[in-house]
Amino acid sequence: MTSKTSPSVSSIIGLARASLQQSLSWYASSRRHWNYPPDAKLQGAVKDDLRNLKGALEKLEQQVIKVSAFGLVSRGKSTVINALLGEDVLATGAINGVTKWPKSIRWQPPTGKVEIEFIDTPGLDEIDGESRAQMAREVSLQSDLILFVVAGDITRTEYLALLELRRTQKPLLLVFNKVDLYPDTDVRSIYQQLQELSNETNQPLLTPDEVVMVSAKPQPIKVRVELADGSFREEWEDLPPRVDDLKEKILIILNREGKALLALNALNQAKIAQENIAHKTVELRQKEAEKIIWQYAKYKALIVAVNPIALVDLLVGAIADLTMIRALARLYGLPITSYEAGKLWQTIVKSLTGLIVGEIITMIMLGFAKTGTTLNSLWENPGNFTAFASAGLLQGGIAGYGSYLVGKAAQIYLENGCTWGNFGTSSVIKEIIAQVPAESIISRLSNE
Repeated sequence: MTSKTSPSVSSIIGLARASLQQSLSWYASSRRHWNYPPDAKLQGAVKDDLRNLKGALEKLEQQVIKVSAFGLVSRGKSTVINALLGEDVLATGAINGVTKWPKSIRWQPPTGKVEIEFIDTPGLDEIDGESRAQMAREVSLQSDLILFVVAGDITRTEYLALLELRRTQKPLLLVFNKVDLYPDTDVRSIYQQLQELSNETNQPLLTPDEVVMVSAKPQPIKVRVELADGSFREEWEDLPPRVDDLKEKILIILNREGKALLALNALNQAKIAQENIAHKTVELRQKEAEKIIWQYAKYKALIVAVNPIALVDLLVGAIADLTMIRALARLYGLPITSYEAGKLWQTIVKSLTGLIVGEIITMIMLGFAKTGTTLNSLWENPGNFTAFASAGLLQGGIAGYGSYLVGKAAQIYLENGCTWGNFGTSSVIKEIIAQVPAESIISRLSNE
């Protein structure tokens, strides 16, 4: 069995850059609106999403890996970051809630291949529920690696926060701080706690390898100091931080697959922005879309009804549906080629298998009935005209209904955004994930 070869950093960054540049070029251009220029309401609705799309490319170009620290109050998040930096940059103290807002600090590891930005966050239990959830969502979406800091027994609140962060599909390390105060605690006991708390999923949130023990600011110890006169005095001595294992773990992950994580994070950010733009556009242009769907359904019904040749009905119907999908995509300002429209049509047909198959069978039967009537010559037997018209009207009605179903289904698919095709964000995300080694964090998260 052969193993995957790791893709080069330049190829991953190059793929992601090409995808993001293509997306930004399309969505920031007036040509995407075709003959449907956006109104002020639509422009206002997608303004933030266009900014996020641009921000995704900027994130990739900066190539700074974002590592965020989450946890409840007084678990030592700021102290852990200070210990990793080797200096007291962030304010800490005995009073709960010193960190009020997320704060960022850049760090260039002396032996690392990447530049890191640490993001310190407020305690998850010291701000209002909705504000806390919103802050956590925004920071976690920006992050390429998440540190979740605990100390002592893991509470139910911490477990639920872990569960929510795990759903972001980002690499996550559980950092057990203040280990000097809990000498009986080890990785296995922490892992056991998580398994006991896990009654909502059959899979563990983390592997033992993702749990790191640290003491960012060990408690001072009392030592005896001998004085010059031979007497002794007791003094408190500060011990150095014990974070080397955590620092090594972070650098191993980021040096090995940090750029791939950065690329995927930027692409996911862009994908969300594109989906939001599509959703809002579909919502605001519902009336025009309904008009297009009914228009093509009527055209298809009319052509199929009067066409006297069997099987040509099916070809005409497929062309009408494909043209309708292209028209809807243009209305929504989504990039879609004829080839991609064809693939989408095939997907829709498969999803509506029962109805479409019934339509096809009925159309074939009625089509042959019309053809037979024509061959029997309408002018020789005028009574055949009634049979022809009846079969045509019934076949046309069925064809029009089928086209209406395809149009409504196309709306749902197009609402998810046009992220497929060459260098589409979804396509590039799949390509990067397919290239990474099976043992990588990216591959494991993708499988989960």
